[in-house]
Amino acid sequence: FNHSRVPPSLTLSLHNFIFAPVISQLLKSLCHTGCFSLLTQLKWTVSANLCRVQILIQRENGSMEKELEELRRSRPKPQDGGDFTLSDCFYFTRRGIESIVEDEVTQRFSSEELVSWNLLTRTNNNFHYISLKLTLVYGLGVFVRYCILTPLRMLLACIGLTWLVFGTTAVGFLPNSRVKSWLSEWVHVMCFRICARGLSATIRYHNPENKPRKGGICVANHTSPIDIVILCNDGGYAMVGQVHGGLMGIIQRAMVRSCPHVWFERAEMKDRHLVTKRLKDHVNDKTKLPILIFPEGTCINNTSVMMFKKGSFEIGGTIYPVAMKYNPKFGDAFWNSSKYSMVSYLLRMMTSWAIVCDVWYMPAMHQKEEEDAIQFANRVKSAIAHQGGLVDLQWDGGLKRAKVKAAFKEQQQKQYSSMVVGDDSNSNSD
Repeated sequence: FNHSRVPPSLTLSLHNFIFAPVISQLLKSLCHTGCFSLLTQLKWTVSANLCRVQILIQRENGSMEKELEELRRSRPKPQDGGDFTLSDCFYFTRRGIESIVEDEVTQRFSSEELVSWNLLTRTNNNFHYISLKLTLVYGLGVFVRYCILTPLRMLLACIGLTWLVFGTTAVGFLPNSRVKSWLSEWVHVMCFRICARGLSATIRYHNPENKPRKGGICVANHTSPIDIVILCNDGGYAMVGQVHGGLMGIIQRAMVRSCPHVWFERAEMKDRHLVTKRLKDHVNDKTKLPILIFPEGTCINNTSVMMFKKGSFEIGGTIYPVAMKYNPKFGDAFWNSSKYSMVSYLLRMMTSWAIVCDVWYMPAMHQKEEEDAIQFANRVKSAIAHQGGLVDLQWDGGLKRAKVKAAFKEQQQKQYSSMVVGDDSNSNSD
């Protein structure tokens, strides 16, 4: 069994539903062998006698040495160390073609593919045939979503945002005191709950005993701006994020008047030390709300968790991990900021069926003595990915808008050159 050829996702079509449990047990057995890790539950879709199974699989990334050794297995390895064989070209060619066809990074910046159509026009790319009955149901759904639900949702959203702007502005005129902090948290939570109703959000909170406490840092995976609405629907947070323009900018400027949120320009490197100092001062004050941070720094399509920036873990204090998982069957919560503006994105959310999300509060985590900030960030990221059933990736989410750094290419080149040169490099240096 060559697990290096297993795609990142599999779709199995079974014409006899009786064999479905057998396939399930077989896949679980393969997972226990270490070939690859099963990260999400099986998704079954039964239509007539056809059973369709979709399973998300994460392959263990085989090292360059192991894969090249497999290609060279028919040729004995020289005793004097490394060498070059023509078959090495096949490894780099195959990896290049795999990256062009479907790499594991760029597909995280587009909407998640669905197993079956959810009666939304925006997801009707791969489902061309529609029966008469399904067409009638689809037409009824369009009428309900656009003519009944959307006007009500827009009304609720306008009420929530208007009250948020005016409420936080009014609270901002009060002197700093416990009353101001209490009123600020009350206004924030109430407004976000109204906005959540405007999105028809159905949220299930798990393990409420692990909710972030004051003076701590809450870190979560990032899918869209409504992550804030989902989390603040259950409690108040002091937020940290990038300054936006337009509607989001108006909301940010209003919120910071009543609560010490930290907004910054990501492009301004000189502000990083100032931001870190403000965050440390906030954490040291145990009377302030917990800080909400999305260490990925960009929106991912809720199928994986990408690299956490270490800056969030250099502040110190207690880390409260939170895993968030949206159900794409009722509406795609992912925000592709390079394709949709904030207003158009919110309209897409309001014309969906609903926003269904599971939130897991995880036990508090502390940095170990032998850990640095990067290792601690990776440990927290792995815990969030495991809890949410997401793929744990080491890639930087900044690759959405930036090119791959030359250091990554040089690292691969040095690794391969050390294999080719072998021990000769040591003898030549002598």
